Amino acid sequence: MTTSADDGVPFATDPGPGEAGRGADRAAALTPGDVADASRLVSFGIQPKLLPARDAEYGELVRRYREDPPFARLADAVATGLGLVVLEVSPRAGMAVAAAEDSVFAVRMGDYSRRAASESTDRFLHGLAHLAVAALAFPRPEDLADDGYIGRISVNGVDAFVRQACRRLEEQAAADGANTDPESDAPGLEAAWRVWARRSATGATKDARRLSGSTTGIVGKAVAFLVDSGFLQKASDDSGGTYRTTARYQLQVRDLAGSAAMAELLDLGVVPVSDGTATLLPADESEELVADAGLPFHNL
Repeated sequence: MTTSADDGVPFATDPGPGEAGRGADRAAALTPGDVADASRLVSFGIQPKLLPARDAEYGELVRRYREDPPFARLADAVATGLGLVVLEVSPRAGMAVAAAEDSVFAVRMGDYSRRAASESTDRFLHGLAHLAVAALAFPRPEDLADDGYIGRISVNGVDAFVRQACRRLEEQAAADGANTDPESDAPGLEAAWRVWARRSATGATKDARRLSGSTTGIVGKAVAFLVDSGFLQKASDDSGGTYRTTARYQLQVRDLAGSAAMAELLDLGVVPVSDGTATLLPADESEELVADAGLPFHNL
């Protein structure tokens, strides 16, 4: 009997007696056409904006994956060979995959931030913006667990959230008697809050246009990247741009949710949750906030 390495998908086998023989017969039925179909399914999965509901072939392959275990194992093996991890295969998300670090499909945050900003400090702020978007989109564990949950964020709301988080971190540092002006390369949120708080929210233009180096400009680049990756969908131009989350983004944030940095942001209590709704705490009037910096956030 010949099998592919580690995945247990037989491509040729001699049927044996009993249940083992029947299982081998089913596996032996896999053909080169099945391999092509499995590869086609994976190719759909790496197109982040494509959904099964919008493509009949994609929808049929998703259905087959869910109903045909040998085919599912074959598709998983194809994905593994390409350095991809299958997070979920469903009508809502399609074949949602994440790239392993050594995969040719991996988009590393460092690569993104180097394209987005030339200064090392700005690259650090871009990472913080992504972390804040994830924290605001799914602030509660039950939000991540609920497949029907859709979060909403806005560019101005994310900036307001980070600025209030900065204020909380400054207050904590002062209360602890800690150094409130850490080195620029120090790890953790403590290194970021002062840099973000000092940065202009919109820039210095007379009409308050959003400059790329402003904090709303940084958030704008972050959400544009997430839209291109199929993680967010634009809902309106309100509040600097309002976006809703996708099933694919929910799956990605589930992997991120255990990170210490995200837990630290949520522990600041900037987004209080009580009766199932969430909103920003009232802002300090001394803070620089752009207009309409509220947080649209709904369970649709």
